[in-house]
Amino acid sequence: MARIVIDRLSVAYSGMRVIDGLSLEIEEGSFFTLLGPSGCGKTTLLRTIAGFNPVQSGTLRFGDRDVTNLPAHQRDIGMVFQDYALFPDKTVFDNVAYGLRARRVDAATIRRKVGEALERVGLSAFPERHPVALSGGQRQRVALARALVIQPQVLLMDEPLSNLDAKLRVQVRETIADLQREAGITTVFVTHDQEEALALSDRIGLMRQGSLEQVGPPEDIYRRPVSAYVADFVGAANTVPVDLEAPLAAGMPTRVNLGGIPVAALAPEALGAGSATLVARPEDIALIRGHAAGTLPGIVRRKQYLGGKTAYGIEVAQRQLAVDLHGEDHSGFAIGDPVGVVLDSAKTLVVRS
Repeated sequence: MARIVIDRLSVAYSGMRVIDGLSLEIEEGSFFTLLGPSGCGKTTLLRTIAGFNPVQSGTLRFGDRDVTNLPAHQRDIGMVFQDYALFPDKTVFDNVAYGLRARRVDAATIRRKVGEALERVGLSAFPERHPVALSGGQRQRVALARALVIQPQVLLMDEPLSNLDAKLRVQVRETIADLQREAGITTVFVTHDQEEALALSDRIGLMRQGSLEQVGPPEDIYRRPVSAYVADFVGAANTVPVDLEAPLAAGMPTRVNLGGIPVAALAPEALGAGSATLVARPEDIALIRGHAAGTLPGIVRRKQYLGGKTAYGIEVAQRQLAVDLHGEDHSGFAIGDPVGVVLDSAKTLVVRS
């Protein structure tokens, strides 16, 4: 296990900077996720940590060891790739044993460690099978066993679930979470899937154009986004442009104008006067019948019954707000009904645009 410290790191391709002066600390033994859309730099950063991309400037440390200019095979990492990267001509046993043999571990120890690794990922019955005879989920678990069996300081995972169907994604996701907690290996996981990030991570770094937009625990990223970009990317959110008449301190309550009605909100970080964005999650909005005083007047324009909830589209001040109502009686509003929209003042935020 090792703490990862990245200090003012820059990486360029063909003279164009992809990562520009990024700094980040990942705690020893933690599960850290790099989250973001395609092209934001998350895989570039992961591959730089692995030693596959040269560093233009800045430093990278594993614990007390400067690995900035070390080749990948000297960094003591395990890597799990999106496409599994298994040797098709080798058995499951030989695929998992590959890293141990490269380290010249004796045969008896290899048999023991590979057997333990296959047991941990639920594949102890298939040591002689070849990858072609395995399902996608089984192949990914072989790749995971191969990475873990060498007991690396750092485990790196590049969108390892993206080639699996929805049910397998959840199963393998749970396997990854259990094995990472058991092994206690510092893990960096790359994904564009916000549900995976929320489910697996101790901390998340949401990337945007080669920099980190926000870093924090999943609860903070979801409940206290610092910008409209974070709120919109992680989970569903209603985002409405607003104007602030005066600066706000972090945690300061305020009121903003929405359709001519003042709405109470909080600022999770300090903001200057001027343009900002109001953020309200669909599940944090309530509806009441009619246009009651003190509520935002709205009209039901869309309704989708989804079993555990009903998703509504409510027209308010010439824009549509998404509202999710849960519980036993959550489908009692019809399209065209006038409703009063109530935003939770403790969960409605004002953030930078």
